[in-house]
Amino acid sequence: MTEWKFQRDAIRAFRFVRCGFDVATGVAELAYAFDEGPELVETVTVPGAPFDLGDERAVAVGQALRLLHLIAGVSYYKAAVPGEIRIEGYDIDAATAALMEEIYLNGLGEFAYRNGLDLHGRIRFPHGGADTPAAPPLGLREHALVAIGGGKDSLVSIEALRALDVAQTVSWIGGSQLIRACAGRTGLPTLNIGRALAPALFEYNRQGAWNGHIPVTAVNSAILVLAALLQGVDQVVFSNERSASYGSLILAPDGSVTGEVNHQWSKGWSFEKAFGEHVQRHVAADLSYYSLLRPLSELAVARQFARGDRYDGHFSSCNRNFHILGERPANRWCGVCPKCHFVFLALAPFMPKTRLVGIFGRNLLDDPDQMAGYDALLEFRDHKPFECVGEGRESRAAMALLGTRAEWRGDALVERFNREILPQLDATELDMEPLLVPDREHRIPAALAERLGAYFSA
Repeated sequence: MTEWKFQRDAIRAFRFVRCGFDVATGVAELAYAFDEGPELVETVTVPGAPFDLGDERAVAVGQALRLLHLIAGVSYYKAAVPGEIRIEGYDIDAATAALMEEIYLNGLGEFAYRNGLDLHGRIRFPHGGADTPAAPPLGLREHALVAIGGGKDSLVSIEALRALDVAQTVSWIGGSQLIRACAGRTGLPTLNIGRALAPALFEYNRQGAWNGHIPVTAVNSAILVLAALLQGVDQVVFSNERSASYGSLILAPDGSVTGEVNHQWSKGWSFEKAFGEHVQRHVAADLSYYSLLRPLSELAVARQFARGDRYDGHFSSCNRNFHILGERPANRWCGVCPKCHFVFLALAPFMPKTRLVGIFGRNLLDDPDQMAGYDALLEFRDHKPFECVGEGRESRAAMALLGTRAEWRGDALVERFNREILPQLDATELDMEPLLVPDREHRIPAALAERLGAYFSA
């Protein structure tokens, strides 16, 4: 028999081969393959085994496992983006197929743009199963699994829930020591879930697989839904603000807008709404999936974070410190990536300059070498970076405010903004106050949302 070799452009089909969960060990296996090639097996390990589920919860865990199997497959599908998708071992209904197509198409938007691919009309999930009956409530206990990423946003959520006496477990996926240290600083119970990608995927990458950004928040959301059911708790909480729903405008050479690509689509409202509703309809009626910060802008989150200094020496939003194969934490802030640029700018209006410079180790707004990075954030002659950063209007409002303050306006990039960019902007669109008003579009449980509004406005 001829040995199968990965040949990206010759691959016809991507297969969801099987998935399984061992209640004795807490290990989920997710298996995939291309054509008749070898299995690509990913594992997810949830601490706390053995798990005693009972009949109804076991059914819900099975539904959550299949949902995870389907969503996590995006990491492998993208290697060849073949025109055929096969699901083996179980059927899905039309609603589930539609959700997967939405996640794959939009979640791979940046990947497709960077690789010059058009995935529209190409991604079709087969469905032949009967409509899934409405999921029953499981009697889950009131407790939140709160995703922590080590940055300011999740810490704002954690402290808000603490203040409102909501029982919570701080949860993360993977082996990041930076996140572990930040989670430990909270003093709350923690849950560290293991995830190991199929090793062959990295070999395929070396052999010419398509590569690029995937909707990792969608994958992590599915993992935490599975973990919540295993733990018997009723909430999965993320910390995605409303700014995540807005992408980067793609400009033609003449400056006209030709499209929009959202790097953080799976952090946006469209994904949250579709995924959360699917979980309650098809997995467990009393399992709530929501973002605690959805009503807030990035600037409003920054303002909230600046109200306390508990995490100044522990948090990091710098993505250069986080890698799926490990991290390189020589410094918590590299000072040159879009996340560093934006977090510095977003916090600057709300905390003393000495405190902010102390967190980052230097003043990024007084460094002319950072000009191009800040121009992108401002959407000045460039599109917003493909990163988890706020809207251009937020960056412009923050910079305009700093330009009025004596402690900041002499810094190189603020002075240059006042001189070159500000005269080209509409002054009526630079007011920060409207950007700090909470939005009403969210999935936060009603009783909690009312108390949360009072907390954030205090």
